[in-house]
Amino acid sequence: MTMIYLIRHAEAEGNLYRIAQGQHESNLTGRGRRQVKALERRFAGIPIDAVYASDLYRTRATAAAIYKPKNLPLHRCPGLREICVGDWEGRTWGDIARSTPEAMADFGSRMDRWSIPGAETPAEVLARVRAAVEEIARKNPGKTLALFSHGYAIRLLLANLQGISLRDTGEKSPTGDNTAVSLLEWDGERLRAVFTNDNSHLKTPEYLAGEKSPRAKRSYALEPGLWFRPLEGPDAAERLSAAWAAAGEAGPVPAAPLTLEGFLGEEPAGLLHMDPEAGQIFLAYIRPDCRRRGLGIQLLGQAVQHTRSQGGEALAAAAAPGSPGESYLRDCGFVPQGEAAGRTLWRKFIGFDPSV
Repeated sequence: MTMIYLIRHAEAEGNLYRIAQGQHESNLTGRGRRQVKALERRFAGIPIDAVYASDLYRTRATAAAIYKPKNLPLHRCPGLREICVGDWEGRTWGDIARSTPEAMADFGSRMDRWSIPGAETPAEVLARVRAAVEEIARKNPGKTLALFSHGYAIRLLLANLQGISLRDTGEKSPTGDNTAVSLLEWDGERLRAVFTNDNSHLKTPEYLAGEKSPRAKRSYALEPGLWFRPLEGPDAAERLSAAWAAAGEAGPVPAAPLTLEGFLGEEPAGLLHMDPEAGQIFLAYIRPDCRRRGLGIQLLGQAVQHTRSQGGEALAAAAAPGSPGESYLRDCGFVPQGEAAGRTLWRKFIGFDPSV
């Protein structure tokens, strides 16, 4: 009997920033890296003969929890990739929900009828992933394997193994948590699910000790969040200045080439003012009545995307000690880098680990 641990990747940027990842590359978050450590502890005493992962960065980085400490090679398998979501890739879920609400609903609840230009259909993904898992199993008879894949792809496969149709997958087969572990058996002819979506390694004292307070809310699944467009209109400068003052900043607003306005539905909810080429954030502002809803982190997601598109690997910002801006930067994973003109300088590395 071949035993297969099927594992979802750790929390990645798209999960946190509410961006459709699909086959778009994204990095792990700070929480994701802690989940990798929790996964490593879980599998420390479990013998594994071979490790496979989709060739996307977020699964390869998660697979390091097993293949590195066990001194195993990592086998990259494109067949384990997440669904390609066509022209949705790299867009915010808020933008997608606003522009194609019916397709957005079908994506999570009626996989049998979801289809958009340039994307794979769920049926195609199911066939691809199942074929990849079975091929790997045939190559490794009698061994214990760890396979790393993605939330939507795993959801489709697990539902299929449990006899759930594509039509009913949305209702009857939920997406597992990041790093959720399922166990499959292969008897040489067919796959069987032994258990699914176990996340017990994320409930240990070691992992929970690193969790943030409830005020740092996280959005999950397909909660839409914000959509963005450049700040425009005859009163654009006035609105930027008002947000600058409301954020507690003094003096004139620094000049910067990019100002994005974030909308919740059709209501403006926040502003991002930055220089993507330098990775410098001057203002990340959420309207007071929209705060503590997991929206501020989505401004950071835009900063990451625009800076990375310019080849940048770090973000920088400054905030007065003890200010709300300082709390925001700390919650977003920035670390202090010194002081200048009475303000703390903060930096966040956004590059990819070349060893993965």
